[in-house]
Amino acid sequence: MTFEVLALVALAGLLGPLLAARLSWHVPVVVGELAAGVILGVTGFGLLDSSDRTFTFLADIGFALTMLVAGSHVPVRDPEVRAAISKGAGRAVVVGALAALAGFGVSTVFATGHAALYAVLIASSSAALILPIVDSLALGGTSVLQMTAQVAIADTVCIVALPLVIDPGNAVRAAVGALVVTSAAVAVFFVLRALHRSGDWRRLHKFSEKRKFALELRINLVILFSLAALAASTHVSVMLAGFAFGLILAAIGEPRRLAKQLFAITDGFFAPLFFVWLGASINLRDLVSHPSSIGLGVALGGATLIVHSALRATGLPLSLGVLSAAQLGVPVAAVTVGSQLGVLGNGEPAAILLGALITVGTATWAGSAAARAGLTASN
Repeated sequence: MTFEVLALVALAGLLGPLLAARLSWHVPVVVGELAAGVILGVTGFGLLDSSDRTFTFLADIGFALTMLVAGSHVPVRDPEVRAAISKGAGRAVVVGALAALAGFGVSTVFATGHAALYAVLIASSSAALILPIVDSLALGGTSVLQMTAQVAIADTVCIVALPLVIDPGNAVRAAVGALVVTSAAVAVFFVLRALHRSGDWRRLHKFSEKRKFALELRINLVILFSLAALAASTHVSVMLAGFAFGLILAAIGEPRRLAKQLFAITDGFFAPLFFVWLGASINLRDLVSHPSSIGLGVALGGATLIVHSALRATGLPLSLGVLSAAQLGVPVAAVTVGSQLGVLGNGEPAAILLGALITVGTATWAGSAAARAGLTASN
């Protein structure tokens, strides 16, 4: 990888903010970044080589940081959300059961043998996508809080379940690795909580701010990369390491200064690089050479919307049910990990992303519909 290529990647990442700049379009930034990668990668002009080892390693760093930010967005400290957990958990279970049936059906129709993977994809929700929509539209009320709890639970469970279902032949190894990483993350949580309660972390924060050392960022990166190294050594995706540490920061309370620093290095460089790399690695020409992949993508997206819309029967407004179907993190992780392991069929990565984009587009409409229906914090 050269500086010329790195400059091209950084330039390509600007397509994300350009498409997202018009608020009325409600286009997530990552959509433009993925599109730029597709145009410059194997599908398009071939200017970016996603197999380059340096490019791939930088993308792995971006993947870990992206999942960290996603985990930090889960509102585990919000008392109102905690009060809605029982209702949200019940709905997450309903979605999981329906997703298992839908996943089996889609896998049977398209003869892929990935029923468990499809079930996880269909059941998943993306807190990193949905919560910003809720905030930007000022959605609120009991139903919104219950949906938020449901999304947080689904996001967490599906992130943990994905490594186990994407490669069933190594499920035991993946389970052991996930347990090791999770145990290490729990230990980190208790250590950091003790430092916060003793006041030592606060003193470190003041000293760092005064001397402009960015010690919090440095220490948190050490922890993140250590968890990622542990994940890699136990044959688990860095996805789990990043998300687990993000949950820790959300549970302890992420300092505003640290949040800004993480936002700068993640959304400013590593996350765009990761999504451009991912787009460059996906061959959308497979959708043409394997037409059934288009049907698979539409089936996955449609099944996800139908399953989540079924929560209307439990009292959740239809617009919120559709909004809860928005997914990107888990499908992206499935494509990334599945491509690295070589367990996905021809055209399957593109189909999975197509299904995810269908849910993103529909969820954007659903959020606006919820706001028009008066499901706002002021009502």
